[in-house]
Amino acid sequence: MTNRTRVLLVTDAIGGVWVYSIELARALKPLGIEAVLAVMGPPPSISQREQARDLQVIETGLPLDWMDTNPGDMRRAGDAIARLADHESVDIVQTSSAALLADADFAQPTIAVQHSCVASWWAAVKGTPLPHDFAWRRDLVECGLNRASCIVAPSIAFAADTARTYDLAAPVLAVHNGRRSSASPQLPQSHFVLTVGRLWDEGKNAATLDRAAARFKTRFEAAGPLAGPNGATVAFEHMHALGELGPARLAGLLAACPVFVSAALYEPFGLSALEAAHAGCALVLSDIATHREIWGGAAIFVDARDDAAFAAAIHDLLNDPDERRALGQLARARARLYTPERMAGGMADIYARVGRCNHATAPLAMAGAA
Repeated sequence: MTNRTRVLLVTDAIGGVWVYSIELARALKPLGIEAVLAVMGPPPSISQREQARDLQVIETGLPLDWMDTNPGDMRRAGDAIARLADHESVDIVQTSSAALLADADFAQPTIAVQHSCVASWWAAVKGTPLPHDFAWRRDLVECGLNRASCIVAPSIAFAADTARTYDLAAPVLAVHNGRRSSASPQLPQSHFVLTVGRLWDEGKNAATLDRAAARFKTRFEAAGPLAGPNGATVAFEHMHALGELGPARLAGLLAACPVFVSAALYEPFGLSALEAAHAGCALVLSDIATHREIWGGAAIFVDARDDAAFAAAIHDLLNDPDERRALGQLARARARLYTPERMAGGMADIYARVGRCNHATAPLAMAGAA
């Protein structure tokens, strides 16, 4: 590789993958690594384009494997990304969609970062066998993972989940996500509750929080889109829907230190909780493996589907400002571990190793690390 490595970072603009990609691209620059963002699916919003104004962003218009598409379209998308990688003269391709690697031939080493997938989402959220008409998505992802030079997940828990879900020839590494703390000054505790995320996504389990909100009188705000690009929608009876907020407004809400709540059934990492922790919010989280890994000892954990237990935990914190403040301080201290610099360092180490193993016939075998 040259002294300055170029990475094609295949991403999307729908949720946390976009935030991850922006943070990673910026943190890689001081390490001599230049990231070119190739956006799959719907184009970035005006706000997102502003967030990425200092980065090279290519809007491909290519389909995401979990949206309304088919195997042929995904194979053509993989070929298009391979051509783009050659055109941009990159040294490494990192993709958030392993399905792109299933049939395309890349001249560069490829890294599949498993931010999520249909098969593991279905198992966690539905708890039933994957429907037959979704099987091709699982098969393409499995093939792509096995063709990748290296597989990475954003948490140890999701690395293990990926290894359980697919028949893989190599281990799945874990490099924790990182998020820069907002510059907003911390305000005195405000008496409200907040959840943030893709509210339309059944995996975020907002319905449980809506039922919990009916059990107390304190205002419960829900920030995030109510409709997804796959046609999914959600409406609330008791939470107050704020819609999708820009970074500045969301930072302002978090600076007021509400009680932050997530009832996610499926969470490969959870950037919203990290943002809330940076702001010093007390965290009430669903008791799932990822939350335990990231926030064990720094949050209150509740059974994901138990709205009464969520309501009780929230009520207790609202009525005990000292405990709430102490829990927020613990969360903030833990959040300092998950920096963009640490994430970029972990990925840079992987780039260096796959670069040395360029065109290897087998995937890179490494011990998992976070």
